[in-house]
Amino acid sequence: MQANNKIIAKNTLMLYFRMLFLMIVSLFTSRVVLKVLGVDDYGIYQVVGGVVGFLGFLNVALTAGSSRFLTYHLGEGNYSKLQRTFSTTLTIHLALAILLVLIAETYGLWFVYNKLLIAPDKMEAAVWVYHLSIVCTFMGITQVPYGASIVAHERMNIYAYTGIADVVLKLLIVYLLYISPMDKLKFYSLLLAIQSLGIMLFERYYCISRFSETRYKFVFDKELLKQIGRFSGWSLFANLSIALNTQGMTILTNMFFSPSVVTARAVAGSVSNAANQFVQNFRTAVNPQIIKTYAAGDREASKNLLLSSTRYSFYLMFLLGLPILLLADQILYYWLGQVPDYAPVFLQLTIVQALFSIFDSSFYVALYAKGRLKENALISPLVGFIQFPVVYILFRQGYSPVALSWAAVVSYAILGLVIKPVLICRIVGYDYKEIMVKTVLPSLKVVIVASILPIVLRNILIEENFLNFMIIGMSTVCIVIVVIYYVGLDSSVRKKLKNYVHAKLKSL
Repeated sequence: MQANNKIIAKNTLMLYFRMLFLMIVSLFTSRVVLKVLGVDDYGIYQVVGGVVGFLGFLNVALTAGSSRFLTYHLGEGNYSKLQRTFSTTLTIHLALAILLVLIAETYGLWFVYNKLLIAPDKMEAAVWVYHLSIVCTFMGITQVPYGASIVAHERMNIYAYTGIADVVLKLLIVYLLYISPMDKLKFYSLLLAIQSLGIMLFERYYCISRFSETRYKFVFDKELLKQIGRFSGWSLFANLSIALNTQGMTILTNMFFSPSVVTARAVAGSVSNAANQFVQNFRTAVNPQIIKTYAAGDREASKNLLLSSTRYSFYLMFLLGLPILLLADQILYYWLGQVPDYAPVFLQLTIVQALFSIFDSSFYVALYAKGRLKENALISPLVGFIQFPVVYILFRQGYSPVALSWAAVVSYAILGLVIKPVLICRIVGYDYKEIMVKTVLPSLKVVIVASILPIVLRNILIEENFLNFMIIGMSTVCIVIVVIYYVGLDSSVRKKLKNYVHAKLKSL
């Protein structure tokens, strides 16, 4: 376990190195791109890409199966089976990619022309974006087994390298977008497509040159196909629900509101996603260890790692989330200059949703390691399927687009605090009281204790200027860190952390 913890720490640091570059440049380039494209064109890019993204929900289901079986067989040390698994999954993804292209170029194209609220003079550019999105999606679907292999081998440094490349290319895109005489929306989508394809080709080259099992041979292993199919089949229902409530909601928003509202939601999502990267990188590093210890038969270690990582994931999200909740208007103003309508409230509710989703996504790893997705795939997606028609009805009744975000908050609260804990108790054998005591209750204590002083400070420093912004932001971060240390961590963990810091200081 000590060796595994070192691997987790090393991989987490590599992923954070990548994330810091991506986050800073992403926020900078988003501001510039929004300024160059304008609110409407930016919204068109988001919604048209969402149509293709929605059609890819089947791929997301297969991604879970591919990643799980590759990681599991690597943990078993069965390299012959690992090679057959990789080739089988790549065969499946090739077939799926061809099917998606056929659907996207027929029904999907009709939907773009007839159902989206796009100005006639922008339709040509929108269709251009749509076709490029299809090309990138085709490559992305066939990329899945390669990405899963990198994660299974825990080569997180590759994501750091591609992150640096992503940074350089995004800055280059911004520069070229400024000087290009072409239609800005068309040129932007073309440059992003080239960037995406280049990084994917690099990852494929790395896998083929380093991992012998990724050298593709046509394999049609029926038994393995059935296993992956059964596993992914239960994910299909769940991922259709997710697609409805991500890309589907973007499309639905554009059917009732102008592209500028889609832009406001996308802008809020950019900030929220930047904060989410802190948690996602940590989970990407820790999840393989949870699965491998479970596969090796050490179920207690797997459980303890899951529960502790869930708690720490929530702390990481809350550390960034509370300042964003308190300073949403100013953050968007300093970032964008001109804040789209609805963007601040979208951002605040997205952060609340992200906090609840920590429990949902973290607890899911226990079911994922067990390989029992049937019950989750039948129960959890029902919440999402209910959410979509509820929002549709609210929009038809004339409600604000903010109703969409409130529906998401309620859905993730139910999923994270009720459905997932009950499922892992029934399926994996965890104790419900232990889950609550070791994850939810410590997180709730941290939220309550850490929020009091920042809220009081925000109400005192009500004038919105940069000095107050920095005082509130920095004070909030410091307060949350102190509360996490004294309220959120066990005494044994505090002792280990204190000893580690003392040892490092003595070595200086």
